[in-house]
Amino acid sequence: MTARDWRAGELTMLLLALVLAVAALASVGFLADRMRQGLERDARQMIAADFVVRADHPVDASFAAEAASLKLASATTTIFPSMITGSGAQPGLQPPSRLAAIKGVSPGYPLRGAVRIAPAPGASDAPATAIPAPGTVWVDPALLDALKTQVGGTVKVGTRTFRVAAVITRELDRGFSFVSFSPRLMMRADEIAGTGLISYGSRVTYRLLVAGPDAEVEHFAAWARARVDGGKLRGVTLESLSDGQPQVRQTIDRASHFLTLVSLLTALLAAVAIAMAAHRFARRHLDGCAAMRCLGVSQRTLRALFAGEFLIVGVLGSVAGVVLGFGGHLVLLNWLGALVEVELPAPTLWPAVQGIAMGLVLLLGFALPPLLPLTRVPPVRVIRREIGDAQRVAYAAYSLGVLLFAGLLVIAAGELKLGGIVAGGFAGGLLVFGAVARLALWATARYVRRERSGAGVGWRYALASLERRSGASALQITALGIGLMCLLLIAMTRNDLIAGWRESTPPDAPNQFLIDIQPDQRAGVATYLKQHGQPDAALSPMVRGRLVAINGKPVSPDDYQKADAKRLVDREFNLSYTTELPGDNRVVEGGWFGARDKPQVSIEQGLAKTINVKLGDTLRFDVAGLQVEGPVTSVRKLDWNSFKVNFFVLMPPAALADLPATFITSFYLPAGRQTMIDGLVGIYPNVTAIDTAPILAQIQRTIAQVIGAVQFLFLFTLAAGVLVLYAALAGTRDERMRESALLRALGASHQQVRAVQVAEFVAVGALAGLMAAIGAQAIGYVLASRVFEFHIDFNPWLLPAGIAAGVACAGVGGWLSLRRVLARPALQSLRDA
Repeated sequence: MTARDWRAGELTMLLLALVLAVAALASVGFLADRMRQGLERDARQMIAADFVVRADHPVDASFAAEAASLKLASATTTIFPSMITGSGAQPGLQPPSRLAAIKGVSPGYPLRGAVRIAPAPGASDAPATAIPAPGTVWVDPALLDALKTQVGGTVKVGTRTFRVAAVITRELDRGFSFVSFSPRLMMRADEIAGTGLISYGSRVTYRLLVAGPDAEVEHFAAWARARVDGGKLRGVTLESLSDGQPQVRQTIDRASHFLTLVSLLTALLAAVAIAMAAHRFARRHLDGCAAMRCLGVSQRTLRALFAGEFLIVGVLGSVAGVVLGFGGHLVLLNWLGALVEVELPAPTLWPAVQGIAMGLVLLLGFALPPLLPLTRVPPVRVIRREIGDAQRVAYAAYSLGVLLFAGLLVIAAGELKLGGIVAGGFAGGLLVFGAVARLALWATARYVRRERSGAGVGWRYALASLERRSGASALQITALGIGLMCLLLIAMTRNDLIAGWRESTPPDAPNQFLIDIQPDQRAGVATYLKQHGQPDAALSPMVRGRLVAINGKPVSPDDYQKADAKRLVDREFNLSYTTELPGDNRVVEGGWFGARDKPQVSIEQGLAKTINVKLGDTLRFDVAGLQVEGPVTSVRKLDWNSFKVNFFVLMPPAALADLPATFITSFYLPAGRQTMIDGLVGIYPNVTAIDTAPILAQIQRTIAQVIGAVQFLFLFTLAAGVLVLYAALAGTRDERMRESALLRALGASHQQVRAVQVAEFVAVGALAGLMAAIGAQAIGYVLASRVFEFHIDFNPWLLPAGIAAGVACAGVGGWLSLRRVLARPALQSLRDA
């Protein structure tokens, strides 16, 4: 029976949908499995220790003392951004300067793993046996190239000059923080003070690394957690082996979840295609089952026959999908492998087992239910094409299949929340689309039946026919709508969303930021900028302060559940003071304080929402040990896409002007004028110039890696969507052929029959396309606002495009299905139907 069905093409749709679903899930499964294994295997190397204490101020000496008392090895790192000046300038030109991520390390670093260095760019590397020698530094090859310097040359770090001793080829504990996007310069920690780079307002990350026997490390970890949590130490975080480089893990997890969403979408579309194809499969096997039942075949035998046939198809399709998925994960690895700088181990068998299980559940859960009623009814009722109450068996089987499928979705997603949202959202979409389709068919059929409606015979008969088989028609419209919605969403993601993200930043947006400008340097820097074509570059004061209380109640990260809120209240804020509202700021609540001297606060809208602050609340900040307090008198909306200097919190000058501050400014610098920055840094070595162009380029390359991987998986989704479209249109092809032949036998002309067909396909396609366009626009808006974080306008062309696409798909499918009906005698068509 399986061989006969395969030769007849009955199993092609089922097998293709199954292979696509398993391949998409297996691709992501193999990739996630290998990355998880690599991170777990090299967790110690990814944090360069067994346990890490990280802070935004020098780590309290008690932590190092406790580690020493437990006989644990320890080392420190100090990381901060600063400008580095090279020695390779052309005669008469200012030496080139570039922003670098400076990392000062103490003897013994790293405690786990090794930094790999090479004597020259492109040369063979080897593990470093010690930290840089006194007076020397190690740098990334990119920094050497930017500074026009070679190994053996010199670079100026602050007020000191160092010799470049080697290039860094591998540094596993680098992380994915903002400063890490800049090229690395590694030096001895005890030589940082001599550079004069660290002063008030400098953004520095201090880390204490600890390593030793597991028991002692656990003892130290427990002590450190009690010290941090019990003492409510602010700005201190702890990293253990379970974290395994949390920045990298977070990046990998987000990419993995996004890819998993795409693969789950493919699996869900495949489930729809399988269910639609199985309905047609069941109807076409009705006569065969009837004949077998009349010849004495028992219900058990029929069930065994179908279960065996679909088990064979399920195993073959799942294995083929796993093989295709293994090849697909190699493609994904080309895009995403650079996110983890470790050699990934071979995958386990778990993704293959998961893929095969998903394939069997898909096929047995969505293909067998339509066939089960055929095995439970008397032979006479099957011959008369009546299955009666036996349809309840199909509903029960569907329910079981859906539950199993939802469980596997949760397992594939890796977490209950993500899998539950996907499964629940898809089920909700099916119900909404189905309900809207049935309601629309009922309403339009009632309307065209009126004498005053003006509808022709073709439209009245077409809509009446759709309403008569409302269940099958609603299922067809729903499946067609979901398939079109996915295709439109892919088009929006590829075009509107990505284009909107790229266009969110104006071409003349500031691309240079100067930070760490000291008060006594403010006038000199402003004069220098005016002399070099930047008269509008305003220097804004920046005061570092920590939020310590809201309405008199002490603030702690433990008071919040969301990670972003915890991070915000645990770090220092950049406060500023002014009397004029910045041009790209807009007050949305309250009133601007202007030139008033009374301490008060103007807060950014997003920050206020995140930390639950409203108009009238009193905020207290700790600035260098001094308390500054004021009520919130205005809430501002900021245009972050302008790339101008902006602050979460603004206050009147009287509140902050006497406190320690540095100054910051931003401006647009045309390409080819980097020498202006080099000259400024030559005069003021402590000033850090951040060129956002290469930093944004690095971020865009990382995003491009994820986009490339997602677009590769979208090929599976696209193929699954095409299968859904075909299955939805083919599901009622036999019934349409029979009705068309019957109309012709009753005397209808070719033109009338064609008008009925066209009206039916236009109605089905237009309704499905309309719902698909609305759904795609809604999901696209959520992606833009929640994921890509930029504004996207409503696209009025998407609605007509969706309707046109639906009508075109339905029309092409209908023409392919029924093009031969009118050319044949009605009697022959009825016999074949």
